[in-house]
Amino acid sequence: MYFEELRVGQSAESRRTVTQADIVAFADLSGDHNGVHLDPEIAAKTPFKGIIAHGMLSVSFISAIIGTRLPGEGTIYLGQSLAFLAPVRPGDTVVTTVTIKETREKGRSRGEVVCDTSAKVGDITVLTGEATVMVPKRTVTVS
Repeated sequence: MYFEELRVGQSAESRRTVTQADIVAFADLSGDHNGVHLDPEIAAKTPFKGIIAHGMLSVSFISAIIGTRLPGEGTIYLGQSLAFLAPVRPGDTVVTTVTIKETREKGRSRGEVVCDTSAKVGDITVLTGEATVMVPKRTVTVS
């Protein structure tokens, strides 16, 4: 979507069930092999009492919405604040929501959009935050 098509209150949602294979793949991709994500014996000794997904794996679901659906193609991240509130475990279905909170004009070729971001597992909010992104405007043709 182009900047001109966006309105405060628009939102998009995704659902993703996190598997242990997802967690292992994310660990390999990111290089974060912390035992709380991969080793049941180490994870059992933590306050979580078991394996949990990387927080940034859940954040990547926000990025997927922003980059492909709302605002979508051509959107560039400028910033993201985050608060991790609860763990995500293998088998959990994460429901991620991005909602447009504010739009800002930034010249002829782009605008900025501020979005509320959140993820839930069931009724439990596992993360919240706010994203600021750059969104292209429709090309203006001068005759």
